[in-house]
Amino acid sequence: MRVAVRWILITVVALHGLVHLLGAAKGLGGAEVSQLGEPIGSGAGVVWLAAASLLVGTALLWASSVEWWWRIGAVALVASQVSILTSWTDAGVGTVANAVLLAAVVHGGASSGRRSYRAEFRRRSQAALARVVPDVAVSEADLARLPDPVAAYVRASGAVGQAHVRNLHAYVSGRLRGAPTERWMTFRGEQVSTFGAEFDRLFFIDATARGVPVDVLHVFAGPSATMRVKVASLLRLIDAHGPQMDQGETVTVFNDLCVLAPAALLDAPVVWQTLDRHHVRGSFTRGVHTVAAELTFNDAHELVDFVSDDRLRASADGRRFVPQRWSTPLQRYRTFGARRLATLGEGRWHAPAPEGEFPYIDFQVDDIAYNVEPLGSPQRLRADREIP
Repeated sequence: MRVAVRWILITVVALHGLVHLLGAAKGLGGAEVSQLGEPIGSGAGVVWLAAASLLVGTALLWASSVEWWWRIGAVALVASQVSILTSWTDAGVGTVANAVLLAAVVHGGASSGRRSYRAEFRRRSQAALARVVPDVAVSEADLARLPDPVAAYVRASGAVGQAHVRNLHAYVSGRLRGAPTERWMTFRGEQVSTFGAEFDRLFFIDATARGVPVDVLHVFAGPSATMRVKVASLLRLIDAHGPQMDQGETVTVFNDLCVLAPAALLDAPVVWQTLDRHHVRGSFTRGVHTVAAELTFNDAHELVDFVSDDRLRASADGRRFVPQRWSTPLQRYRTFGARRLATLGEGRWHAPAPEGEFPYIDFQVDDIAYNVEPLGSPQRLRADREIP
């Protein structure tokens, strides 16, 4: 639905621009335009032509997913309204189209402008990636520090012979919901994580709920974690933070290590306990928080589940947290360059009755790269992902 609305609005803006050519033709060419009874001078004709060009240009930039289209749209809006005022009796109805464009421009600025969650994600990501550099290659001898099931998993992930993982930049997509009775929201997400001396996790989600955009930004940098949510990029719905949020996000960082960056487990502050040939328990420390999880591997040395009792489930408003078992069953392994990872997974809450166990997120890893340059450098991955 969101894609359909976007294309309808682009079409409206483009047609609105073409209509302005009538005013330009009358003002500049002296042509008779029956739809416009009021006289239009050559100066006004120039304004009509400029508005037409800007409006069509806005539509083309928006259709091409150029992030700053709304800046041109704002100029086009002013030019269009000025031209309409020069011939108000005939063209005043065009203000309705400009009102639609105004709403789109405001949302465009809110969703990608300097104060948007998207812009904050990029600023923080660039700073995090700038301080991280690739390390020496992983050797078989390095795996000796890990319990056998974990070592076999890291080996199967393609880590041996590749550089130690110090950061990652990933794109994911899927759907999420807050409770089993709620409708799913589709989303695309972009994540940057760093490992080593500092474990930073930055995750931006562009979701759609009933056709309405929802922006989500997770930030775990330094001692504190936050999760903030805006509806239509304007209305703040959730601002979750505090020690319980920090603990919950520490579990997520540990999960990211295990699922998205197995090679980084070599250097991570994890204390391992082997339970049997398919199960290990790990305790991961970040700052003042130590969290634990049980990892399950199959006979192909693939991680197939991660279960922790240290994750905390947030209330709908993000103000309260309750301990609840959390798991991420995984499947469908594939290679990304030299690395082999699970590409499909779920996040599941093991809630008491009446909810019971249920998935709250289905996700797919679309693309991932390791030891990347800061985001200001030429991009390793696409950044223009459209939300369905």
